[in-house]
Amino acid sequence: MPYADPCPDPSIPAAFARLCGGRAWSSRLADLARRAQAGPLSGRAVQQRHALEFVLARAADPGAAGKLGHAERRVLAFAQEAVRLARSLPKGPRDRLRALVQEGLTGEATLIPLFHLLRTAALLRNRGFAVDFAGLAEETPYDLRVTRDGATAEVACETVSAEEGRPVHRGDWCALVDRVHPGLQTWLAAHPGRYLLKMTLPEGFAGPDKTAELHARIMALLAAEKRQDASADAVLKLDPLVLAGALAGSALPKRLREQFGPEAHLAVTADPSGGSVFVMAARAGRENAVAGAVVSRMRQAAGSRLTGAAPGILAMFVEDIDRAEWRSLRETLELEGAARRFLTEPGSRRVVAAACSSRMEMFGMAPPDAAPEGELRFRNPSHPAGRLAALAPAVTSTN
Repeated sequence: MPYADPCPDPSIPAAFARLCGGRAWSSRLADLARRAQAGPLSGRAVQQRHALEFVLARAADPGAAGKLGHAERRVLAFAQEAVRLARSLPKGPRDRLRALVQEGLTGEATLIPLFHLLRTAALLRNRGFAVDFAGLAEETPYDLRVTRDGATAEVACETVSAEEGRPVHRGDWCALVDRVHPGLQTWLAAHPGRYLLKMTLPEGFAGPDKTAELHARIMALLAAEKRQDASADAVLKLDPLVLAGALAGSALPKRLREQFGPEAHLAVTADPSGGSVFVMAARAGRENAVAGAVVSRMRQAAGSRLTGAAPGILAMFVEDIDRAEWRSLRETLELEGAARRFLTEPGSRRVVAAACSSRMEMFGMAPPDAAPEGELRFRNPSHPAGRLAALAPAVTSTN
C-alpha cells in the first residue's frame, strides 16, 4: 500500500504543489492560515478540517523530514500517490485529476475526497485486485473498476460530512463560542462564581444568521441578569454549576461529558485568577442522525453512480467526525443497522457491498479508535455476486 513507506520522499510536498498549481496552492495556504486566526475554537476547527493541507505545508520545510509522525507520513504517501497517478495518465484524464485537486482547494472543500479515492484504490490493490481509475480515464459515473480472478466490480467513492446528520453544526457552535468568549470573560470578572448556561435548540442551530441571533440573546440575558430566555427556537437557562467531584483542571471536561452525554456541545470559560467558571451546554431537540446521513448518501450514489453492468461497491468516507463519535457509531451498531436496512431496499439492488471509513482509518489509528480492517464493510446478502470468492476480499462483512 502507498502509505507503508516509513520514509517518504522529501520532494513530495513540492511535487504535489505543482500538481495543484503553484499559485493556487500558495493562495490556498494563505487563506487557510488567515482563517485559522479567526478565533480559538474556529481556528482549531479549520486546522482539523484542513489537516491534509497543513501537513503538506509543514512537510515542505527542509528540516521537517525527521519530525514527521505516523499520520503525517501517511498523508505524504497519499500525496505521492496522487503525483504518481498524474504522471501515469494521458492529458485528458490528467486534466480531470487536476480538476479534482482544484475542487478540493476551493471554499469549504478539502482534499479528503481525493485522498479517499487514492486510499480506496490502495486498499483494493492490497487485497489482490487490479485497479483502474475508470472515472478519470473514461468519465464513468463510478470512480474505480476493480478485477480479481475474472470478476469485476464498480466502486463509487463518496465523502459525506457528519454535519449533515447533526442538528447543531459544530462549525457554527465554534463560531458562537468564539463570539461570546470576550464578552463572557468581562461578565465573569464582574460576576464571580460558577455558572451553567443550558441551551435547548428544538430545531437545531446552523448558519451565521443563527449564530448572530443566539449570541445577541446570550449577551442580553447576561446583561439583564435574567435566569431564563425562552422562544420557539431556543430556550436558555442560567443556573449555578453543580457537579460532583472536581470542578477544575483536566477533570472538568470529562465530568461535563459524563453529565451531558456525547451529543451535547460544551464550552468552558474560566477566570483563573478568581476560580470562576462559566459552562455553556447546548443540545438540539432531536438526536444526531449521522448514520442516517451516511445512508442517505448511499441511496443517492446507488442510483446515480453505479451502472448495474457489474456489481457495485459503495466506499463511504465519514468526514467531520471525532474518535469518540466514530467509535460510538460502530460499537452501538447504529451505523451497521442503518447500512444493513439500506441493503434490504430495492434501491440497493446494484450494490454488492457498502464500506465506511473515516480519518481514524486514513491516518492509521489503532483499534478501537479505527475499524480493525481499515473500514467497516457490509455485504448485500441478496446480491448474486455477494458470494463470489473472487470479490470476497472487498465485499465480505467485517462485523
